[in-house]
Amino acid sequence: MERVFFIIGALSAFIGVAAGAFGAHGLKSRISPEMLSVFEVGVRYQMYHAFALIVTAWVHTKWPSLLVTTGGWLFFAGTILFSGSLYLLSVGGMRWLGAITPLGGLAFLAGWICIAWAVWRA
Repeated sequence: MERVFFIIGALSAFIGVAAGAFGAHGLKSRISPEMLSVFEVGVRYQMYHAFALIVTAWVHTKWPSLLVTTGGWLFFAGTILFSGSLYLLSVGGMRWLGAITPLGGLAFLAGWICIAWAVWRA
């Protein structure tokens, strides 16, 4: 699992950097400042959790458990739900996606609890 989480984390960071550059250079003149800010929040949380996945890979090497694995998958799901919904909301104007964003935030929170609990129990 550690290799899987490291690879997903690295690829997510790559996508986060590309999305950040796209937002700064490609979207600045195409969407409102408010929607650009929403897009940037998606990028920021994607980058945070790309590094969280890399840390999860390391934690898995030291204290492997189902909780660590669950935490990693929750970070991945959170990135898709939280950042993905913000990207689509800001670029595509799909306002209904705003209802999905909090589910991604909950996945992030649950992932952090899983990692903390796993290390506490180790």
